[in-house]
Formats: sequence, structure tokens, C-alpha cells
Amino acid sequence: MRQLSGDRFGLGWRPALAAGILAHLDRVDLVEVIADDCFKASSAGLRSLRTLAAQLPVVLHGVSLGLASTVPVETSRLDRMARLVDAVRPESWSEHLAFVRGGGVEIGHLAAPPRSAASAGGACRNLATARRIVGTMPAVENIATLIDPPASTMGEAAWIGAVIGGSGAGLLLDLHNLYANAVNFGLVPSRLLAALPLDRVGQVHLSGGHWIEAPDGTRRLLDDHVHDPPPEVWALLEELGRLAPQPLTVILERDGAYPAIDVLLGQLDTARAVLSAGRRQAAA
Repeated sequence: MRQLSGDRFGLGWRPALAAGILAHLDRVDLVEVIADDCFKASSAGLRSLRTLAAQLPVVLHGVSLGLASTVPVETSRLDRMARLVDAVRPESWSEHLAFVRGGGVEIGHLAAPPRSAASAGGACRNLATARRIVGTMPAVENIATLIDPPASTMGEAAWIGAVIGGSGAGLLLDLHNLYANAVNFGLVPSRLLAALPLDRVGQVHLSGGHWIEAPDGTRRLLDDHVHDPPPEVWALLEELGRLAPQPLTVILERDGAYPAIDVLLGQLDTARAVLSAGRRQAAA
């Protein structure tokens, strides 16, 4: 059953899940499409996306712009995003607060930059460029990292707050990324959550990961999107419902090891129930 509070619950659009999503549109409020997968889409592919967007709301999610950098974002990449946004007319778009390239070198993954006033300022400038070229400001997502970024002078929450405050962007809050960073670096997840600019959260990601072990025996939680959200992430969603009264769009991400669609739909129902529990706590 759809939520009546203004909160919405959706799935990441993946080819392996497409048939299941289209067969259960009454239980999915929206889908999130990976923008980079569509930059070279044919005319037929773009028509399919527009058809999808006519059936339920679509949001686009970028993974390669590298906005969190003192290096200016490549305008050619923003041009591709602008063309896709113009063709699909999504409800909104988003990107990661990540560093992905520099000096012509692609590092191949989403990395956390040194958290400093300089990198926050660079991100704000890149976000202004993104808004100018694409036409709208993206929401920006906190990322998981296995190492505490060297040369940082700010904590994660303060750095994210500086980017959000300086740019005016909304925050796409990935709760598993938050949880992974907290446990990997000795922080209390609920305290890290409370320190973020929660009034700027409009979208939420839910996902899972697994523990990996280094040769020296230390362990890190790796965000991999192929495991179910752990109990701690559900607890953070409930806490978010208590602390953030605005309507939230909650998206369950899965990139592999796909369970049956009924399992994913059940997890959406769990998300509805958990967020509602937080709402009730706030009201009480």
C-alpha cells in the first residue's frame, strides 16, 4: 500500500528487476535510473525511458562527475547529463560527493577527497557549474570510504554541511554509507546522523555490504549493494524519521545477487513501517 504521509519508497532501476517492477507498479512509488548507463542510449532507448517516466516518477543518479574536487568538473560530462535530463524529464537528478579523477587519471571508483575548506569550496563551485549547465541543482550523496581521507582538516559531517550550506544543494543521505564510515572509524552512527544537515535531506538510499579483513587483522565494512540492509541501517532510518519531519523519498539500491522481487518489495514495506515508526515517535 502506498504511503499517505508524503514519504515515497522506490527501487533502483536495473535490467534484472525491470519486469518485476513493472508488474508491481502499485507497490513502487518511483525508480532511480543510473544516468551514466543512458548517456549513449539510442533514440529507442530514450523513448523507453520516457515511457517509463510516464508510468511512475523517475529520478536520475550520476556516478562519474567527480564533483567533490578542487579540479573543475568537466563540462563535456555535464553536457551529457543536460541532454539526458532534457530528453527524459526526470523528477530530479543527483550525484556523489566524490573525487574520481585528476591530472587526466581516472581512479576507477568513488573516493573521498581530503575534507577541507578547499575541497568544500571546489565542490560548491562545481555544483554551481552543474546547475548552470544542466539547469537544476543535483542532490549530493555522502559516500563510503575504507580510509580516512589524508590531509583532512574537517570531520565528515562538518565537511558535508559546508558543501550543502555553501551550494544550496539538497542531501541524498545514504544510510549504509553513513553506517559504514561510522563503524570503520570509531564513530557512533546515530551521532554522525544527528550532526548532518538533516533539514536538507530529500532522498535516502538503503543498501547493504559485507565485512572485509586486512592482512593485519583489522576489519572494514565495505558498501557493496549486493547484500540486504542490516538492522543498524533500519534503525538509522527510524531515527531519521524522528529527526527529519519533511517528506522523504527512500530508494532501495541493489546492484547484484538479486533476490526475488517479492523480497525487495517486502523490504520496501519494511522501510515504510520503519520510517512511520520514527514519525510516530516524533509526533509523540
